[in-house]
This record gives sequence, structure tokens and C-alpha cells, in this order.
Amino acid sequence: MPSPNLSFQRYLQQHLSLYLYVSVLFIMGVIFGALTVNALSAQQQQSMALYLHSFFEWIAQETDGSDSQSLAALFATHGRWVLIILVLGLSIVGLPLILIIDFLKGVMIGFSIGYLVGQFSWKGLFFAVVSIVPHNLIVIPVILVSSVAAISFSLYLIRCLVVQRQAVQRQQLHSYLIMHMTLCGLLLGAALIQYAVVPHLLEWAAPVMLETMSISTGES
Repeated sequence: MPSPNLSFQRYLQQHLSLYLYVSVLFIMGVIFGALTVNALSAQQQQSMALYLHSFFEWIAQETDGSDSQSLAALFATHGRWVLIILVLGLSIVGLPLILIIDFLKGVMIGFSIGYLVGQFSWKGLFFAVVSIVPHNLIVIPVILVSSVAAISFSLYLIRCLVVQRQAVQRQQLHSYLIMHMTLCGLLLGAALIQYAVVPHLLEWAAPVMLETMSISTGES
């Protein structure tokens, strides 16, 4: 029986090109999302500034966390991405949609960070680090691993059903499902961080952002 280390090394060698491709696609999405900030009109930027000001005020006044999202809701938000990728990987036609999801996830994160940095400079980067980064340190790798597994399984389906005209092995399907169950367990950890840690970081950072927005308003 091969050792776990050898099996893991073999897995990385077999899927390294897919990991590189998916990672580059995600990074392209982040860059595109950050550049999209420059396309916002003055009215859109003002609307977003008003929303952020209200959000910062709510965070600064929030003390008991009673109005924050529940742990189950946060887990469902992250798990939805992996569930969609899981289902798409079970079909041949879902392969390009998986790539689109990776790109869109990058766009969302890139736009959020790009807007904060563009509006508030280093303080915007500081707020992005405390509000976006902590749970996404788990969420992003999980989505990338899920995507590679789904793409690999979709290619396996093409090989079996279209090229070789063979039945799909149950062991392959079971491994695919077990991997995604494990990934969902990691997402539960990400949701726990977002539920228990991030709100405290936001309460600490919100007054700084409110002061920054007040200074900007006074200068204008």
C-alpha cells in the first residue's frame, strides 16, 4: 500500500497544471475586479460611500453581535459556491461554468479590495485585511481545490462516457464526494472565523474608517 505522502505527491503531479490554470484564472478575476472600480460613475461612487458610512456606523455601535449573520447563514453562503461546483463537476457541460465561477469569485474579491484601497488608501487596505482576508484564507483555497477536483472529474466523465464508452467507477465518484465533504468541513471553520473573529476586528476598525470618511467629507 503506497504511503500517504507518495499518494499526495502523485496527486499534485497529476493536477499541477490544473491548479496553475485555475489559480491564474482567479488572479485574473481579482485584477479585473480591481480595475472595474475605475469604471464606476461619480453617482455610483457616492452611493457606495453612503452605504459604507452607514455600515461603519452600524459596526461602531454594535456591541453584542445580536444582529450579525448566524453561523449557519455564513456557512451556507460559502458552501453554496462549493455545492454548485460539485454539481457542475458531475456533468460534462458544467466544466466551462466552473471556470467562470472561479473568475467571478476573483472579480468580487478584487472589486471589494480595489474599491477600499482606491477610496481610503492604506486605511482601506487595512480594513480589507481585517474584513475580507481572514475567512477567505480558507474559502479561496477550498474553492480552488473544489474546482480542480470538479474539472478533473468532469474530464474523467468525458474519458469514460464519450471516448472509452465505459461505466463510471463508483470508487471515483465516492472519492469525489468525500473530498467535497471534507472541503465543506473546512468551510465550517471559515464560517466560524467570520462569525466569531471578524466582527470584533470590524468593531476595532470601524471608528478608524469613520474618522477617515469624516475627514474626506470635510475636505470636500
